[in-house]
Amino acid sequence: MDISVVVPLFNEDESLPELTAWIDKVMIDNNFSYEVILVDDGSTDRSWQVIEELRSQNPAIKGIKFRRNYGKSAALNVGFEATQGNVVITMDADLQDSPDEIPELYRRIKEEKLDIISGWKKKRYDPITKTIPTKLFNAATRKMSGIELNDFNCGLKAYRSDVIKTIEVYGEMHRYIPVIAKWAGFSKIAEQVVEHRARKYGTTKFGFSRFINGFLDLLSIFFVGKFGKRPMHFFGSLGVLSFFIGIIMALYILFEKKYLIWQGLAYRDVTDQPLFYLSLVAIVVGSQMFLAGFIAELLSRNAPERNQYLIEKRV
Repeated sequence: MDISVVVPLFNEDESLPELTAWIDKVMIDNNFSYEVILVDDGSTDRSWQVIEELRSQNPAIKGIKFRRNYGKSAALNVGFEATQGNVVITMDADLQDSPDEIPELYRRIKEEKLDIISGWKKKRYDPITKTIPTKLFNAATRKMSGIELNDFNCGLKAYRSDVIKTIEVYGEMHRYIPVIAKWAGFSKIAEQVVEHRARKYGTTKFGFSRFINGFLDLLSIFFVGKFGKRPMHFFGSLGVLSFFIGIIMALYILFEKKYLIWQGLAYRDVTDQPLFYLSLVAIVVGSQMFLAGFIAELLSRNAPERNQYLIEKRV
C-alpha cells in the first residue's frame, strides 16, 4: 500500500464526509493505493455513525473508536499501529489541512529519502491567543531539540512507515513527534509550507492548558531522550556538584573561625552564620540527588528494555 492517512477526531461529524471525499479524489487522481484510518477519540456527537456510513460506501476507510476521550496523542498512537502504507500522512479532521498536499509530501518522502516532513502553516487563520503561544513554544522546542522547524504543532505531517512503527506517542507529545523521532535516530527531518484553511464547521477542541502540558512533555522528552539509559550521569553530576559546594562552604567557615581564634580576633559561632545552613542544605541536597541517581540507575538496569537498541540495517 502506498499511503495510510491517519485522522484523529473528536466531535467532527459535519466535516468527515467532505474530508474523506476530498482524500478519495486526490488518491484516485494520483493512482495511489491507500487507506484512511479515522480514530474517534470518544466523540459525543454522530461521528462514529458517520464513520460507519462512510465505511459502507468506501472500503478504504477504516474506523477505530475509543470508549472515552484520551487525547490526540493516544489517537495517533493507536492509528499508527493500524497503518499498512509505506508512507503515513497525518491530518486533522476539521478541514483546516488540505489533502491536496498529499502527493507532494509522498513524492518528497520517497525521492528525497526523508524520515519526516512537517507541515508549516506559514499563513494562519487562528486567533492571536493561539498563534502567539504557538510561536513561543516553537522557539523553545527549536532551542532545546536543535531541529530547525517553524511549526512543530502542524497536524499535517508525512512519515516513513519505519518511523511511526518505532516511536511511541503519549501525553501531549503529538506536537513533538519530530523530537521523539530524532532521539530515536531518525534525523532526516524536513519542512514544507502547506495551506492553512479557516475552520468550516464547529469550534476548536483545544484549550490553554495544552500549552502547559506541552511544555512539561517537552522537558520529559528532553530528559528521557538524553538520560533515559544513564540517569546517574544527570542526578549524580548535580548531586556531586551540590555536595562539593556544601563541603567547600563548611570548610571555609571552620578555617575562618580557627584563623580568627589564632589571631585573637572576635569571631562568631559557626551556627550563627547563615552560610553554615546553606552548606548543610547543599550537602543534604547533593546526597539526595546522588541517591536518586543511584536508584534510577538500578531501575534502568533492571528494566526489560534496558538493552533494546534500534538497528537500522543488517548485512
